[in-house]
Amino acid sequence: MKRFSIALAVSWLAVLSAVSGNDTPAHTSRSHTARKDAKESVITFTGDILLDRGVRQFINRHGADALFSRGIDSVFSHSDVVVGNLECPATHIRQPVQKRFIFRADPEHLATLRKHGLTHLNLCNNHSIDQGREGLSDTRRNVIRAGMTPVGAGRNMQEAAQPVLLTRTPRRVWLVASLRLALENYAYLTDRACVSQEPMDSLILRIRRLKKSDPTAIVIVSLHWGGEHTLKPVAQQRFEAHRLIDAGADALVCHHTHTLQTVEHYRGRPVYYSIGNFIFDQQKPLNSRAAMVQFTVRADTVFSKMLPVQIRNCVPYVTVRK
Repeated sequence: MKRFSIALAVSWLAVLSAVSGNDTPAHTSRSHTARKDAKESVITFTGDILLDRGVRQFINRHGADALFSRGIDSVFSHSDVVVGNLECPATHIRQPVQKRFIFRADPEHLATLRKHGLTHLNLCNNHSIDQGREGLSDTRRNVIRAGMTPVGAGRNMQEAAQPVLLTRTPRRVWLVASLRLALENYAYLTDRACVSQEPMDSLILRIRRLKKSDPTAIVIVSLHWGGEHTLKPVAQQRFEAHRLIDAGADALVCHHTHTLQTVEHYRGRPVYYSIGNFIFDQQKPLNSRAAMVQFTVRADTVFSKMLPVQIRNCVPYVTVRK
């Protein structure tokens, strides 16, 4: 029988496989070859990645490579798949949507993300559309050109909502992304370039069908949702998370709040309501504590753990509080 083990870091003192100090390797995982020999895959999720505003200023002063500490590089080098949430379009197109916060990154910096180990970028958030539909489409193309796989965006809603296969070994792991927020001044048009915003009932049906067609697979759901700068989900989020797991989701790894939120197990499955920021310029303690989530997938088990992150001057470090 398939088992799902979880190491939960609700307290920063209770984290497994973390490190003390800024640049020490985050854990002592085996080499890539050894993992393959053992028939397991390691999949790491990060929080929000912003390459504009204060982070742009940091890059101009220090270069994009300086955004990655040695501890983060170590975690990524021991991962087969690394999924980040790109919280900005990466395009030279300038067609800003009329909204309060508007971001745009230079697409050249995507190559640095790939160089340091990111393999997938989630575009299913409320800032991917900041430079309009053409900016979203161009961002998706630029992510592919940089050698990474875009998630949660497409030429239409049908394409945007498609599950993405993260790995086939030792069994398939699917990622399903969905934006659960309304977009500012951006019409919901299912036949035009967009991020996935399908209704919850449709999302639940998609997961149920995916699990039925591939019963041994692991299905991870990533939702962009919740109230910004809050520490706990609301009751509606918990209700929807439970419905998704009841439909067959094996885990939820979510973001948007810019904070590290509550972690819950429901029916033995982990729900990470928000893992917070990753590369970001917000300086308040509330926003600079975050986490990565790492899954070790084997033929008959899945092990999930959190690696705590402290962000200082836009740079994430893997840390453990003493």
